[in-house]
Amino acid sequence: MPILKELPDKSIDLVLTDPPYGIGIANNPFRQKFEKSDWDNSPMTDEILAEIMRVSKDQIIWGGNYFNLPPSQGFLIWDKGQPEDFSSAMCEMAWMSKQSPAKMWKKRVVSYEKKHPTQKPLELMEWCVWHFPEAKIVLDPFLGSGTTTEACKKLHRDFIGIEISPEYCDIARARLGQEVLSF
Repeated sequence: MPILKELPDKSIDLVLTDPPYGIGIANNPFRQKFEKSDWDNSPMTDEILAEIMRVSKDQIIWGGNYFNLPPSQGFLIWDKGQPEDFSSAMCEMAWMSKQSPAKMWKKRVVSYEKKHPTQKPLELMEWCVWHFPEAKIVLDPFLGSGTTTEACKKLHRDFIGIEISPEYCDIARARLGQEVLSF
């Protein structure tokens, strides 16, 4: 919150974030690889949401159905490829400020490695950024393991990442420091 308060009004082109939903997902038995934690026991506050809206021109907020957001037809939906009788969600929704028909992206949730219990696929975050070609500066105020910033780096967008956990800051920093050499 202190960092958001320092940013000027509408200085960010796009906020792309996956904030805590307040559903205690970090304690879910399916997330056994990760240490149990209380980071998702409370949702993002209305105060933080107001700051996100103040500093940015556009927004994509994963879990938007959990927050007090204005009506929008612009939802991005991730089809996780889960069977209907599975006890976890078959999809996730992101609220989008752009008034556009809902769009769906498909990738199995079990098909990629995660460094964070709710980490989104890199290609999903690239797809999100792609919906805002005019966005030059992207902010993720709930950075987690850095997927949003890695997507922005690949797409040659400037980015700001804010993360409260030193452990996840280190993971994001390591991800951004990796380079692939062309031969």
